[in-house]
Amino acid sequence: MSPDPNIKPANVGLADATAGTLAVVVGPSGAGKDTLMNLAARHFAGRPDVHFVRRVITRDGDAGNEDHRSVSEADFDAMEQARAFAVSWEAHGLKYGIPAEVVDVLAQGNLVIANGSRSALHHFQAAFPRLKVINITARREVLAERLMARGRENREDVLKRLERSALTVQGSYDVADIDNSGTLEEAERAIVSVLEALVGK
Repeated sequence: MSPDPNIKPANVGLADATAGTLAVVVGPSGAGKDTLMNLAARHFAGRPDVHFVRRVITRDGDAGNEDHRSVSEADFDAMEQARAFAVSWEAHGLKYGIPAEVVDVLAQGNLVIANGSRSALHHFQAAFPRLKVINITARREVLAERLMARGRENREDVLKRLERSALTVQGSYDVADIDNSGTLEEAERAIVSVLEALVGK
C-alpha cells in the first residue's frame, strides 16, 4: 500500500541500538489486532526481556481497546518538538507517537512490541534497524461481519472500504502474516509463537 500523504514522520533515525528487535503489529480494522496484542501482553507478563509499548495518542483515554496515554494535540506537538518520540504519525484525524525511551530498551537487547500502522511502516523501518512486521489479517467476509457488528457503518460503506484496502503489507519488510479468521485461540498461539522466536535475537 502506498504511503498515506497524511502520515507525518517524526524523529526517525533515533534508534541506533541494534541489540534488540522492534516488532510492529499492523492490520486492517476488524482483524483483531488490539485484542491479539492484549492477549500477547498477558502471555509475556513478567518477562523482563519483552516490552509492550504504551503509545501516545490524541484521543480520549477510554476510547478504543488499547491502553494508551491520552494527550491533547497541543501537548502532542510539544512532545514532538522536544524529540519525545522515536516515531510519530498522523492518520484518521489522530496523532500517534512511539516514545523515544524504546531506544534504551532495545539497546539492552530486549524485544519491544509496538502497535503501528501499515502506512507508517517506512518511518518505523527508518527508525529501527532491526524491525519485524506482524500483519494481522482475516478474510474479507470475516472483516465485513466484524465491522458491521460494530454498528458504525452500513454494509455498503463497509464493503467499499474493504474493496479499497489491501490485506497484505506492501514493501521490502520482514513480515509475518497471521490470519485471524478462525478461533481467537489459534491466532493467539500464532502471534505468541512469532514473538517467542524474536526474543533474544
